Amino acid sequence: IFLALTCWIVLRGVQSGIEKMSKIMMPLLFVCFIILVVRSLTLDGAMEGVKFFIQPDFSVLNRTSVLSALGQAFFSLSLGVSAMLTYASYMKERGEINRSAAWIVAMNVAVSLLAGFAIFPAVFASGLDPAEGPALLFIVLPTVFSQIQFGSVFLTLFFLLFAFASITSSIAMLEVVVASLTDRKENATMRDKKRTTWLATLAIAIVGIPSALSFGILGDTQFMGKTFFDSVDFLVSNILMPIGALLISIFAGYKLDRTLVEQELVTSPFMKKIVPVWRVSVCYLSPIAILIILIWPIFG
Repeated sequence: IFLALTCWIVLRGVQSGIEKMSKIMMPLLFVCFIILVVRSLTLDGAMEGVKFFIQPDFSVLNRTSVLSALGQAFFSLSLGVSAMLTYASYMKERGEINRSAAWIVAMNVAVSLLAGFAIFPAVFASGLDPAEGPALLFIVLPTVFSQIQFGSVFLTLFFLLFAFASITSSIAMLEVVVASLTDRKENATMRDKKRTTWLATLAIAIVGIPSALSFGILGDTQFMGKTFFDSVDFLVSNILMPIGALLISIFAGYKLDRTLVEQELVTSPFMKKIVPVWRVSVCYLSPIAILIILIWPIFG
């Protein structure tokens, strides 16, 4: 059902479908998060969760945690999989790329902080283990909402909005595949896009079956101590996406026409001063940092 809905939205068009819905539902999700944070912080024992969330523990900082953090950053910002490139191609000429990039990063950080302040105080107040990972969302939130008036209504609304936020990522991934395959064909028609979208959705559904069954009958089947889902998640987030980002950095820094870059980025005198910094970052700092983090485990 989820994939069929994703397919339907992509067929309708990103701008006329998902963009309009996002303008309504994402602010609602933000409001729900704020309500959660307020209630979570007022629970008994909540401050232990706040301390756990914001107080750094450098003793657990190692190559694995750094690689995981890099993968999470790439995943949450859709970097390294060409999603940003695909969506950017739909922008009007000389669109505000700088402003859009700043808003994307700022809102991502804001929502991440809200999620942390909503979940971890409630985890410690409920006596749960914070190491349980993503499953905490579905364990803790019902507990928090149960202590709020009309909590069941808020919980239902929150999970609906959360599902919508999830489907935006699903749409981005499918749109990348469809766009790349369709753009390869000259004079591609709407019929070509429909056929490509359905075939891509079917292929993704088939490939995704083992991951889905990792939470069921394949839960005990492991590869190097990880379930099939965890293995794929690690491969994509911590290996493939950083490699994709590395290649994009190299392309943007050395292959992309410099005049074109300046036309897109220089929208003010201030940005004209920033472009050289951007170029150093893309050409040298980002590739070197990504390479170090990728090969670190080999020599660990």
